[in-house]
Amino acid sequence: MTGTKKSLFEKPILSSKIKSANVKFKEMLFGYFLGPFGALLANGIFTSFLNRYWTDVLFANYRIQTGIDEQGKAIMELPDGAIKTFLALMPILSAILIVVGNLVVGQLIERTKSKAGKARPWILLSSILLAVACVGMFVIPMGNGTATPVLTMVLTAIAYNIYYSIAYPMYNTANSTLVPLSTRNGNQRGLLASFSNFASIAVMGAGGMVFPMIIAWFMGGWETPNKTAWMIAFIAIGIVTFLFTVMQYYFTRERVTEEISATPVSGNNEKISLGKQVKGVTTCKYWWIVIVFFLLYNTGGMFKNISITYFCDRFANTPLGGDGAMSIINILGAVPMAVAMAFIWPLSAKFGKRIVVLVGCIVAAAGGLLAGFFANNFYVVATGVAIKSLGSSPACYMILAMIADVLDHIEAKRGYRCDGFTMSIYSSLMAVATPLATGIFNAISGGGSKTVAVTVSYIWIETIAYIACVVLMIFFGVEKLLKKDRETILGRQKEEALAAGIEWIEPEERLRREQEEADRVAEEARKAELKARCEKKGLNYEEEEAKFEEARERKRAAAEAKKAAKEAKKNGKKEQ
Repeated sequence: MTGTKKSLFEKPILSSKIKSANVKFKEMLFGYFLGPFGALLANGIFTSFLNRYWTDVLFANYRIQTGIDEQGKAIMELPDGAIKTFLALMPILSAILIVVGNLVVGQLIERTKSKAGKARPWILLSSILLAVACVGMFVIPMGNGTATPVLTMVLTAIAYNIYYSIAYPMYNTANSTLVPLSTRNGNQRGLLASFSNFASIAVMGAGGMVFPMIIAWFMGGWETPNKTAWMIAFIAIGIVTFLFTVMQYYFTRERVTEEISATPVSGNNEKISLGKQVKGVTTCKYWWIVIVFFLLYNTGGMFKNISITYFCDRFANTPLGGDGAMSIINILGAVPMAVAMAFIWPLSAKFGKRIVVLVGCIVAAAGGLLAGFFANNFYVVATGVAIKSLGSSPACYMILAMIADVLDHIEAKRGYRCDGFTMSIYSSLMAVATPLATGIFNAISGGGSKTVAVTVSYIWIETIAYIACVVLMIFFGVEKLLKKDRETILGRQKEEALAAGIEWIEPEERLRREQEEADRVAEEARKAELKARCEKKGLNYEEEEAKFEEARERKRAAAEAKKAAKEAKKNGKKEQ
């Protein structure tokens, strides 16, 4: 990928399906929603259920009865000893490898030069690794319930790190880098960030709302779990992961990478050292603000997701039951965020990302306080969760766009981009939050058996994080600098192009020319296909072409009429 030989990505079969200069719906749908949804599906399920799979399925033979609950059922827990220690320490120690994996992938991305860009090639490669790794989690043999399950623990640690230290960093760092590299158009970038993060929300919704039903109906539930059914389910998920990740590769485009490659900016062909990247980002206060913001936001969310299945067990004696309570709470958490997508982007475009995210965090903190003070009342908890989810939606949808703004600001100041290092840090924080939260949660809650620790993990950690995020957003003023930053970047590119004796073409003009060329090629292909069809069916080509042109003209006229009507309506409102 990084050599000077003719790249594999120059072959037509690996060319992007996105030819437009501007971001359009096809790219948003397939490249930034459906693609990431499929790629992250396994991770969304792991976040909520992998720990419980370990405690209630993989190591189920070792559980012992420690008491009787209010319904007269036996309380089964893992005994103190090797397994509990393993489940607490393994995820925490794995965090070191996860961070290393993300940093390595970030530098590989930063040094990749190909026709496909620098992030997209790694998305294609990760399609295979993600699929294999997520299946590998569930082919590990169970212990016999008597001897210490050393082999099971060793294989679990290996499988866990293949997924979280290799496959997931490769995909997630590349996926996160796509938004900053997709376009310099701030509004379009914000829209892509919304779609990308909505995919993450949808994945968590599928994991929290749909997967519990699959567990109950197909996998034997938690009382009589069927390990074979778990393996079959994740073979299917592995296939979906592969297909959707490949689809994402084909329906994305790195316009910023193309712009830099087409312009003789200093350092364009130079490998930016890790030390230089570190200096570039760490001397920018806005970089620190957005990274700490994401750390708090993501870590609080991970504690919530890991503990929800245990938290909802307190409602087992209600008509809903623990699984029913979990499904409803997840629905009430997901629906507000889904609805919010319709207005977060336009509000951010009008008032600015900082204001919308700040207000959202205030609302989220209020919802968390409501749920925390009435943690034993299901209806109040559900209401608080819904409010908290609604308030957290701006941060969720806009975080990648906020990071992209910071990266543009650093480029304006330093003359080079730090996408690889920054997104490896972003991906590290996202990936490492799960094992750290898992290990800490298991340590403080005894594997989910201590009610107070479960409540703190599910409600209070995230609520406190939102309060801290409010403070951070007060000082995040990078948006007001973006216009000047863009002028600085273009000025530098123009100056160096002219100094090198190369014609300077504005990036927007270059993209417009590329769009025209792509449209011309597409039109020629359409006419060739029409001629072939006419010859095959004995039709008159001129007549069929005239019909097509007539239909296209009617469509164009209708679109212009619709646009004129909107403008007239808008002007009428202004006059009133």
